Amino acid sequence: MTPAEDEGPSGIHCRLDELLAERGMTLTRLSEIVGVSVVNLSVLKNDRARAVRFSTLAAICRALDCEVGDLLTRG
Repeated sequence: MTPAEDEGPSGIHCRLDELLAERGMTLTRLSEIVGVSVVNLSVLKNDRARAVRFSTLAAICRALDCEVGDLLTRG
């Protein structure tokens, strides 16, 4: 089985909820800014995303004024 086919946890944690709280921003507002649906952002926020586009990561980081390493962590 290749890593892409592995159904287990990825070991990557998304800190989107924490970053939104620190900035006083809602998921709905972030969705409006970055042009990604609330549902898709929610999947990412809850660590259920199997993949994410670099353009989406870049847009989220621009909107939250953070780096990818602030948003995604190991563990």
